[in-house]
Amino acid sequence: MNEVNKPSPKPFAQFIPAILIAIVVFIDQLSKYWVVNKLNLDRIGSIDLKSFFDLTMVWNYGVSFGIFRANSDFGRWALVGFTGIISIFFFFWLLRAPNRLSQIALSLIIGGAMGNMIDRIRFGAVADFLDFTPSFPWFPWIFNIADSAVVLGAALLALELFIESDENKNLPNNNVESN
Repeated sequence: MNEVNKPSPKPFAQFIPAILIAIVVFIDQLSKYWVVNKLNLDRIGSIDLKSFFDLTMVWNYGVSFGIFRANSDFGRWALVGFTGIISIFFFFWLLRAPNRLSQIALSLIIGGAMGNMIDRIRFGAVADFLDFTPSFPWFPWIFNIADSAVVLGAALLALELFIESDENKNLPNNNVESN
């Protein structure tokens, strides 16, 4: 069999980023549906779980950590548009991702951004509810699954930079001093 017709050793590998994006969006939206519609957390405010975290409902009208609050329809749709543009940028980056770690990181970021963008379209704000203040009083922010995916994706991209930097240090031409 020639190289052109040779089957790929991992035929579904190219679908992993799309599947991961879909999983992040699904879990994020399912958790928000459960918190808002089944637990009615938006009406009761908070559930003290007597453990290391609570469920506390917060509607985030801004972006990360509530900065750049959008208290108007224009601001809401501007944030939706901005999130869409950033997601498209990350999608094109994903298409050119050099390795699996980059693909996973970018997929997590895109999935998280899409999950929060859906909230902004549906509710005008992002539903945040994971509250770790009981265990970490120095961390006062309340967040959601989508936020977690974005932060994890960003951390993996940073890790990749460190890994790539270490690999480049070991290349023969990188240790030569220039005059």
